[in-house]
Amino acid sequence: MSTDDSEAALIAGRINLADARLGAVGLSASDEFFAPLQRLLQASEPEWRAGVYDEHGKWMDGWETRRRRGPGHDHCVIRLAAPCTLSLLDIDTRHFTGNYPPHASVLACHSASTPGPAAVWTELLPHVALAGNQHNYFAVPATDSWTHLKLNIFPDGGVARLRAWGEVRVDWSAPTLSGEVDLVAALHGGRALCANDQHYGSMHNLLLPGRGASMADGWETRRRREPGHDWVILALGRAGTVRRIELDTAHFRGNFPHQVSIHAALLPGAPAADLSSQSLYWPVLLSAQPMRADHVHSFAAEVQDLGPVSHVRVNLHPDGGLSRVRLFGNRAVDTVD
Repeated sequence: MSTDDSEAALIAGRINLADARLGAVGLSASDEFFAPLQRLLQASEPEWRAGVYDEHGKWMDGWETRRRRGPGHDHCVIRLAAPCTLSLLDIDTRHFTGNYPPHASVLACHSASTPGPAAVWTELLPHVALAGNQHNYFAVPATDSWTHLKLNIFPDGGVARLRAWGEVRVDWSAPTLSGEVDLVAALHGGRALCANDQHYGSMHNLLLPGRGASMADGWETRRRREPGHDWVILALGRAGTVRRIELDTAHFRGNFPHQVSIHAALLPGAPAADLSSQSLYWPVLLSAQPMRADHVHSFAAEVQDLGPVSHVRVNLHPDGGLSRVRLFGNRAVDTVD
C-alpha cells in the first residue's frame, strides 16, 4: 500500500502510538552509530540538512546503524505509548537513499514491563522489501493488543520514522479512571475523526498530553475567505457526561479563533466515518465563547448538561488555531460505546 488515499482510509479515527509526544520510547537498539534511536519516534517530518556532518559522519534525521561486516541484522525495541491494537505501520525511509535497509520485519508483544529474554514476540509484519526515500506503508491485522514493537532491519541501514497507527485499549476498571477524567484524551482512547481543514496543523494534535510545544503542535486551518466556520469531530474514548471543558490556544497569538463552540451527541457504536452531516443536528454542549491568545480557557458553568455523549464537534468561528481540547467528566458506566 503506497497511496495517500489508502493511508487516509486506514488511519481514519486512529492515532500514532509510536509518537514520542504520547510517551512512546525507544528502549534499546543493536547499534546507533550514525543516528540515535529516539529520532525514529519524533512527530515532526524528517528533514534533510545539506552539508551537515557530526563526528560520526553525515547528520541524518532518523535511526541509522553502521555498515554491518558480519552475520546477523540490526534491530530496535520500542515501548508504545499505550496498550493498543494496530492497523497500519509506516516504515519511513525519507532522505535515506543509498543507506536504507532493503528489508525489514516487525514483531510485537504485550508486557507490563520491559521485555526480557523470555518475552514472547509475535510476528506482526513478516520479512518485507523496503524502498528508499519514501513512506513504506503496511497494513497489519488489528486483533491482539500490544505494548512493544521490535523493528528488524536487514542487514543494516537507516530509517527516518516508524509510525504505528491504531487504537488505544483502555482499562476503564482502573481506579485512576473512576472519577472525573479527560474523556477525549488520546491516551484514554479519544480520537480525531474528521475536520473540514487541516492546512497548517493536524487535528490529532488536539488530544495530545501537555501544552503544545509550538503552533505546529496544534490544529490550525487556513484563513477563511468565505462564509461559515471551521470544525473538527472528535470521538470520546468512552461515552460520558462532560462537566468541564478546557480549550488551549497555546502559541496562537495572531491566529487564534474569535470564538469556539461545541456540539455533542451520544452515538453508540458509531463508525469512524464522516459524521459531518449528522453533526449539523447535534445539541449545543458549549455555546460560542470568546477566545484569547495563548491562553487556557476553562468552562464549567457554561457547559450544558446533555447527559452521556460519545462524540463532539468543535467549531472555530470563523477559523484559526487551537492547541488542545479537554473534556472532563465521568464515564457512563452503563452506556455501550
